[in-house]
Amino acid sequence: MPVGPWHRRLTAIVGIGAFFDLYEVFLGGVLAAALAEPWALSAHQKSWLIASGFLGMFVGANVLSVLADRLGRRRMFLVNLGMYSLFSLACAFAQDATQLSVLRFFAGLGLGAELVLVDTYLAEFLPRAVRGRYIAWAYTFGFVGVPVAALLGARLVARHELLGIDGWRWLLVAGALGAAFIQLLRTGLPESPRWLAARGRTAEAAAVVREIETKAGVEPGEPVVAAQAAEAPARVPLKRMFQAPYTRRTVMWWIFQVLQTVGYYGFGSLAPVVLQAKGHTVTESLSYAALSYLGYPVGSALSVPLIDRIERRTLIIAAALGIAVCGLVFGFAGASWLIVGAGFLLTVCSNVFSNAYHVYQTEIFPTGLRSSAIGIAYSLSRLTSVVLPFVALDLLDDLGATAVFSGSGVLMVLLCVNVRVLGPRTTGRSLESI
Repeated sequence: MPVGPWHRRLTAIVGIGAFFDLYEVFLGGVLAAALAEPWALSAHQKSWLIASGFLGMFVGANVLSVLADRLGRRRMFLVNLGMYSLFSLACAFAQDATQLSVLRFFAGLGLGAELVLVDTYLAEFLPRAVRGRYIAWAYTFGFVGVPVAALLGARLVARHELLGIDGWRWLLVAGALGAAFIQLLRTGLPESPRWLAARGRTAEAAAVVREIETKAGVEPGEPVVAAQAAEAPARVPLKRMFQAPYTRRTVMWWIFQVLQTVGYYGFGSLAPVVLQAKGHTVTESLSYAALSYLGYPVGSALSVPLIDRIERRTLIIAAALGIAVCGLVFGFAGASWLIVGAGFLLTVCSNVFSNAYHVYQTEIFPTGLRSSAIGIAYSLSRLTSVVLPFVALDLLDDLGATAVFSGSGVLMVLLCVNVRVLGPRTTGRSLESI
């Protein structure tokens, strides 16, 4: 089928939804920095403000991603953003750190499977020739949320109040209302025909394919999925992840998700706090972080021409080494221009890395296991993100930013070894052949 406006519209709607996952991830550091003084937060309370959302995402990634393999991709798309919108709005009315942390847990629960579903859903609709580029474009839409969170945070925190309401509360209201709007757009999305076929619902799968063919302006043909699905089991047990040929891939991806969290989410969620520890004010910290975060959409866009030309595994390794080097410079830097420059380059590398691995993980597991296998592994990154603030902030207080980013660099090198030794090649191959 030729790639056309239908595929681009699908990619845009799905990708814009990723905005809110990424907005929420990096909002934790913004809130911790903004509320540290007015709420007299201890280091422990700041850690929980950052960690609570990740803890919710850990639970949500395990539960909702497995349900997506059982109940369908489209249904879970609607459930997850609905939950996030409701509880993000509730967060705006929190009166203390405990209430805010609890509500952020439930908002995170709703978002836990968002990026897993983005990856799974798009991989099952997009032809292999454009699979990498289009998923990269989806994340480019999403990563605009990162500098937006920091820029809005800097402006709203500096103003303290807008219409008589604390500035930081508007950040949560904006996320809730935006997610509700995207959820309405997603009600028109079709169910994945690959998932329908894997569940034995071949007539429905064929109907979806014919509808897409009509919208793409091509003559409907006889669906191949029906013949393939006849031999597929209606339900694939989770233990299949630990049977050949998937055991090696599962082990590799679990290790990967734990290690990538430190280099990737560690910078984004902790950067405002690290900058405060270097002696900058809250407003300066958020402004510097926002300038650094501009590298997220830039890096994501930069990955588009690279991702289908360079083997996915090689691109992941090169970008991870870039994160390690730029992180060390950021940790040692004292001058404002060097802090912002190193942070910007780090986030550029981060999103070449991120887009490459998000495409890669969709390709190494079969349809009946795809959402579950990705989601369970991805939940380990969220669990690591829960622990990370407590360890990193203690290290920051005791040893300084250089020690935090030196340790992060070592872990990224280990990640490169893990992917090179255990990861398969996937670029340019069909999902079936992989």
